[in-house]
Amino acid sequence: MGRFIYDTVANAVDIDDRTLAHLRIVVMNKLRRSESFMFDVEVGDGSGRRSFWMHPSVPIQFHFYGSRQPRINRVWVEDLMLAASGPNGLAITPEPSEDAVVEEG
Repeated sequence: MGRFIYDTVANAVDIDDRTLAHLRIVVMNKLRRSESFMFDVEVGDGSGRRSFWMHPSVPIQFHFYGSRQPRINRVWVEDLMLAASGPNGLAITPEPSEDAVVEEG
C-alpha cells in the first residue's frame, strides 16, 4: 500500500502501490504540460471521497511502500489519461486487460 500526499501529510490518501504507479505516470505527464485537473479518490478508511485540484504549483508526493517497481499496463495509463483530460477529471478505474482497446474520446 502506497500513499499519495497532496501538499501536506494531512492531505494524504493510501492507494495500492500498483495503482499509485499508474497514477504517478498520469499526474506527471499532465503537470509537466501545465495541465491542471481534478483528481477524485475514495478514502481507504471508508470515510468518503476526496477531491484534489491538481496544479503544478502544489507539491505532491508518491510514497511507495513496496520495494519493486510494478509492471506498467499501458492500456490502463491511456484509460486514466483520457479520464484526467475529460470533464469529470481523474478517478481510479479498474485495471483493464492489456489486450483491451483504448476508446478514443
